[in-house]
Amino acid sequence: MKEQIFRIKNMVCEHCGEVLESKLNEAGFVVESMRLGTIKLQEPVNGQQFIKLTNIVHQNGFEIISDKSSQLVEQIKHLIIDVIHGRNKLEGNLSEYIVENIHKDYQHLSRLFSSVEGKSIERYFILQKIERSKELIVYGEQNLSEIAFELGYSSQQHFSRQFKKETGLAPSHFKEIKEQKRTSIDRL
Repeated sequence: MKEQIFRIKNMVCEHCGEVLESKLNEAGFVVESMRLGTIKLQEPVNGQQFIKLTNIVHQNGFEIISDKSSQLVEQIKHLIIDVIHGRNKLEGNLSEYIVENIHKDYQHLSRLFSSVEGKSIERYFILQKIERSKELIVYGEQNLSEIAFELGYSSQQHFSRQFKKETGLAPSHFKEIKEQKRTSIDRL
């Protein structure tokens, strides 16, 4: 095995990558670059090193993705997470954004995502938006209109309807009960 680029499952934030990079460096691996869901080592690894690498990744709550289907699904997830957290801008619609970045037919990607994840890309996108909105509500730095705008909703009313449909609570009521209703984004 002479790989040096690895796709990592469950790496959903920059902090996750920093933790994993630190652990890999401690174990003697030199990380050349790290992006959400991807780590590139400076040197290719052999079979024994791959076992060591896999163990470190697993011990820190992640998983190396080896099959192409799972890699595509993780790429889609990371594209969505980047949009939700404002690292990338969604100019058109979600399907166009995904096709532009992955360069594959959307119908194929949609079927693949649904078969692997048990939910559609759109459903995953909505769930991510709702969890991000919960996070922003808990922070308390923005009002509901600002949160709706940041997450790409057409209006605060649209945001409130979708939030209530998904959580059973109005955003204003959620604001009152806060933290106990949040779900870690890697659990979606």
